[in-house]
Amino acid sequence: MKTQTDLGTLRKEGLSHLFNGKPWISVGLGTCGIGNGADEVFQALQDKATAEKLDLRIRQVGCFGFCAAEPMVMAYRPGKPVLMFSEVRASRAQTLLRGMADDEAFDKLAKLAEAKIESWDFRTHSLNFGQAYPFLPTWKELAFFKGQEKLVLRDCGLIDPERIEEYVGIGGYFGLLKALSTMTPDSIIEELKKSGLRGRGGAGFPSWKKWRIMRDNVLAKPGEAYVVCNADEGDPGAYMNRNEIESDPHMLLEGIIIGAYAMGATKGIVYVRAEYPLAVERFTKALGQARSAGLLGKNILGSKFNFDIEIVTGAGAFVCGEETALIASIEGKAGRPSPRPPFPAQQGLYGRPTTISNVETWCNIPLIIARGGDFFSTFGTANSRGTKVFSFVGKVRNTGLVELPLGSTLESAVYGICEGMGPKKKIKGLQSGGPSGGCIPASLFKTPIDYEHLTELGAIMGSGGMVVMDQDNCMVDVARYFISFTANESCGKCTPCREGTSQMLNILQGVSNGEASEQDLKTLESLALAVKDSALCGLGQTAANPVLTTLKYFKDEYIQHIKAKRCPAGICENLYVALCESSCPLHMNIPGYLQLLKENRIEDAFELTLRENPLPGALGRICHFHCRMRCRRDMLDESVSQGEIHRYLADTMYKMGREKSIYNKLIKEKLPPGGKKISIVGAGPAGLSAAFWLSRLGHEVTVYDAEQEAGGILRWGIPAYRLPKDVLKKEIAFIQKLGARFIFNTRMETKDQWQRLLDASDAVIVAVGASHEIALGIPGEDMKGVFGAGEFLKKISENQKMKLGSEVVVVGGGNSAIDAARSALRLGATVTLVYRRARSDMPANAEELNGALDEGISVLCMTQPIEVLGKTEGSSKKVSALKVQRMKAGPVDSSGRPTPVPTNEFYEIPCDSILVAIGEKVRIPGLDGLDIQMEKDGRLKVDPYSLRSANNKLFACGDAVMGPATAAEAMGQARVVSEVLDEVLSGQKRFFKLFRHFDYKMEVPSKLTKAKMIRATFIPVDARKNNFMEISLGYTGEQARIEAERCLRCDVRDRKRETYSAPVQE
Repeated sequence: MKTQTDLGTLRKEGLSHLFNGKPWISVGLGTCGIGNGADEVFQALQDKATAEKLDLRIRQVGCFGFCAAEPMVMAYRPGKPVLMFSEVRASRAQTLLRGMADDEAFDKLAKLAEAKIESWDFRTHSLNFGQAYPFLPTWKELAFFKGQEKLVLRDCGLIDPERIEEYVGIGGYFGLLKALSTMTPDSIIEELKKSGLRGRGGAGFPSWKKWRIMRDNVLAKPGEAYVVCNADEGDPGAYMNRNEIESDPHMLLEGIIIGAYAMGATKGIVYVRAEYPLAVERFTKALGQARSAGLLGKNILGSKFNFDIEIVTGAGAFVCGEETALIASIEGKAGRPSPRPPFPAQQGLYGRPTTISNVETWCNIPLIIARGGDFFSTFGTANSRGTKVFSFVGKVRNTGLVELPLGSTLESAVYGICEGMGPKKKIKGLQSGGPSGGCIPASLFKTPIDYEHLTELGAIMGSGGMVVMDQDNCMVDVARYFISFTANESCGKCTPCREGTSQMLNILQGVSNGEASEQDLKTLESLALAVKDSALCGLGQTAANPVLTTLKYFKDEYIQHIKAKRCPAGICENLYVALCESSCPLHMNIPGYLQLLKENRIEDAFELTLRENPLPGALGRICHFHCRMRCRRDMLDESVSQGEIHRYLADTMYKMGREKSIYNKLIKEKLPPGGKKISIVGAGPAGLSAAFWLSRLGHEVTVYDAEQEAGGILRWGIPAYRLPKDVLKKEIAFIQKLGARFIFNTRMETKDQWQRLLDASDAVIVAVGASHEIALGIPGEDMKGVFGAGEFLKKISENQKMKLGSEVVVVGGGNSAIDAARSALRLGATVTLVYRRARSDMPANAEELNGALDEGISVLCMTQPIEVLGKTEGSSKKVSALKVQRMKAGPVDSSGRPTPVPTNEFYEIPCDSILVAIGEKVRIPGLDGLDIQMEKDGRLKVDPYSLRSANNKLFACGDAVMGPATAAEAMGQARVVSEVLDEVLSGQKRFFKLFRHFDYKMEVPSKLTKAKMIRATFIPVDARKNNFMEISLGYTGEQARIEAERCLRCDVRDRKRETYSAPVQE
């Protein structure tokens, strides 16, 4: 091709592939699509279309960017929108082809589509496909694409990357034609300056300056000059450049040619890692097509400009991303950095002027030249113009390539485009910029994404990798991983990087093993700063970023590894026994009691359980079962039901009366009295647990409670149909037998009361619950008939008669709301539960919610209370209805759930009573002036590891520290405070004496049982009416043993941490 006319002819041919009156189906055949079976879908479509002689085209295209939805297929009939289908399998080929037969069939097919494309702006050309199907969202209305601006990815997923005519058809190479025919090199550089483009490889150096320096050096030293594309994308989790080459190789090629012309380069080199075979294959084809079309080689487009490109494949050494190391590698030398100056623009490849830019930088050039720098600069911020492609991977629902205008917030990307992680897991932070980047906490996600702001946080933009992490990621391990990576990739040329990264890795390994000290963290920080300031190249200078940012933003995790010898995420293998044990707040040896049950040693299994949990029968019924949330069996089918087995052990021992011998054993084992008096305020799960362990340690324990019986939430807040009170009373009675004394009907409300208690005690533990109920804050809620759910449940537990009327509304979505609703139902009411979010977002246990639905409770979601309406009865008003507002799902918020957004729809729910269950908070009056610090929400400030307050005699645990917590969490803190307090009072480490080693088999099951979790039997729904009979019958002996057999025994491995009850290892 020599002229614009030649290019125009090729353009018509390319457009005919998209717009020639024939229907087509396209399949995204990028690496991620092929990895998910897209090649099989493509082949199935081709085979069936050929066999049936269908008059349509089956096209291959690049990746559309939505990796979580691969394989992606698009279908088009002339005059109709393009239909988008996600996660397509080869088995759907026939359905897709049937839908292409005629317009009527296509209309039916549209009902199966996820979205539609009515028009597409390629930025250099636009196409209008057709308008129809108002029931379908447009592609831009899908959460993943909302907020994106496709400049670099404008063609990806819509054109065939192996057909130059399709690229030309949508405006490709017309930017090159413009540059060669109407612009001078200086005017091209000036246009680049207007655009504000900065290098997309990470450093963010202004591209126009780089080009100007290069051109000046070329003019000063005529002869060979090189432009190099750095496609050696080495960041873990980053694959933007791979996709850009695979999906739109001619865009990259055009950008390099324009740059070479502007800078006066004579040869181009694309340095790409050999691990990208598809990218290499497609770019090689693109080179051949460009040469054949006269777009590469001599006299390009008749301009007398001569230029060609070759591909050099690298071996994947991360350090070769550094420009001087990359040059050395191209020259056939070891890829090691060199000191600068001279800079590559002065003396680069083979000693000649050289400019190196990232794939994405080159990909922006054709658009800037075709549309002008002013157009490009309308995107982004004043200092960071344009867009940036990021690969979002890790703990988000929507993974893939996200192209954002610079200045967009991390929050909008993580929770909006990627839709967070869902309500069950909490996002902790993200790693930006790969091994050279930093870890940014979720609390800073409102930060704009641009060069300056990310640098301020201690991270970098890098090439665009964003790895999102949740509560199951350990930040110490993240830092260790990245330092391990850079230590291995270090070329070893400079001492700071070679020795510094190795020493940092050694310290981090010590932290991971629980063998480090706080002084080691100071050494680690000093080392990191020294390496950052003195390393030779960018790899060493940025290697410390993951360490420095995790120390800055997640230091508490380091301290937990050091002080508590715990890895909260359950990643550092030497700090936990099994994931179930690690996630259990009590750190119970769950694999141990499951194995003892398998060996038919039920007494030993119960004893092991009791020593680690003083309320096995109660907790086995109502626990939140943190253990099940991390059970590895869930990766195969379903988690092991440890809680049901827990309950079975207690129930069986109690029914047979065989618990008495174990009770007596623990009573006899009590340590001798030490003369220390401990007062515990609060007889809920936390207070009872602390009393259990401290009494066994020989201390004189007195428990004070405002109510007439012990148990707290277990006694007064959980209905008998879930937790029969005789089980709880039995377990509390054993704590009394151990020596704990209970004083009831005593409410601590004044400073004098607290002071007298502190004076009379060697230590005081505050273990009060979060019992102060949060109000709705709407008009009319002070009317008769509006009750707090906690107040209502307490009256039920006290056997007080409640006149609720026949229609009851419960407001809330947690376990308390479900308990209140099901209790009201048992009193004969018709119950409606109102919740402002979607059902899938309810925090209540799924089993409890399903039980409520089975019993006939109506659940109205996306419904917000607005006002309590009433009618006058005598001198006061009584509830008559609840006015509510319909909500709709908005953007995902930091809780991982869609934000409820009000609509204009209002209605009333007639009712006689309203039970409010939207949360509780802690109130501990009387502590002012006692050297005790309080949080704004009423919780006590304590040291997180010793649980000791500013007053040395006062400790706290449970809700008093955490706010509303699960019973297991409260009991877990009680265990910590008991161990710490005993050491403080006795001056010795004695807590281990409360446990004993059990010998059991340490073997991984030789055969894997293929069985899902066994569900306990429930009494029929009809039998639950008008009574509070326990509804779950629990496991039979056979069911318990079969369920125990499902345990994979993750504890059978080499490790440094051991439980007090595990077999003694030789």
